[in-house]
Amino acid sequence: MIAYRLTLFLILALWGAPFVAGATLDDVKARGFVRCGVSQGVPGFSIPNANNRWIGFDADYCRAIAAAIFGSGNKVEFTPLSTTQRFTALQSGEVDVLARNTVITGVRDTSLGVDSAAVHFHDGQTAMVRKSLNIKSFARLGGASFCVLVGSQQELNLARYFSARKLQYSPVMFANFSEAVSAYRNGRCDGLSGDATQLASERLKFSNPTAHIIMPEIISREALSLLVREGDQQWREVVTWVHNALLIAEFHGITSSNAANASLHDDPEARRLFGFDPQGIGTNLGLSAAWARNAIRAVGNYAQVYNRNLGANSAFKLPRGVNALFVNGGLHFPPPL
Repeated sequence: MIAYRLTLFLILALWGAPFVAGATLDDVKARGFVRCGVSQGVPGFSIPNANNRWIGFDADYCRAIAAAIFGSGNKVEFTPLSTTQRFTALQSGEVDVLARNTVITGVRDTSLGVDSAAVHFHDGQTAMVRKSLNIKSFARLGGASFCVLVGSQQELNLARYFSARKLQYSPVMFANFSEAVSAYRNGRCDGLSGDATQLASERLKFSNPTAHIIMPEIISREALSLLVREGDQQWREVVTWVHNALLIAEFHGITSSNAANASLHDDPEARRLFGFDPQGIGTNLGLSAAWARNAIRAVGNYAQVYNRNLGANSAFKLPRGVNALFVNGGLHFPPPL
């Protein structure tokens, strides 16, 4: 009877247990493609184009991971997920990696069974105002009214920012962001507050985008991360080092067009990373010696991915800012190979 009860207890416990992380890389290789969780359509990050091909900053990361494993960036299946679905899909094993403009926080890291493999984009809250106001700094917005989501972290960030500087402001509350955007466009508030990428995306939809400017200051820390299931170190290392490879490639001036040219890579680290030297880490990761080279050939280095989707070569024209390499005053500091 005791053995029966113990068996029944284990069955019931396991029935409701989440997916147990294990040899994800082996599963991915056996399946033949990476399952990547993305947004349901966020311009600049992940959205299907007119040909139903997923494009964007996060979509390129999915392709880089696939190329590192299979040698082709096309070996990826995109799964669009809502904000409420994203963590469950990763926990259950529906997707292998979450590249869905998702911020990693202490609560999420310690309670959801997920790991941040890499912070690949640094975002943050700021404000958009009409250019006609001739205000070019967040600190000059004392006394202004802001359209903002009620009960949101953005509302709290605004309150904290102005309180710390003993400045007055007037929040105009809305239940969802689309309502806040509409109110700003109709002149109900001086500024619209949100994450920089969020504001840049909305500005593109305006009839005259150049009539609105986004403040350069960031008043919150939003670390967008590539997330994997907790407990699978090898898979986390694969995703982590694909990100590092994009940054190291930029540091050494290696691009999608010259990644295969061994004669251009004189630096020992570059030669090891790109498989032209036997001291690389491909074997350690469970990948081929050309893993990083294949990733860069598929999507380019970090600068190419950024500029194509969010920066100078995109409609957003967002400056690199804190997303620049450390040598250019940014926060991206790839560890040495």
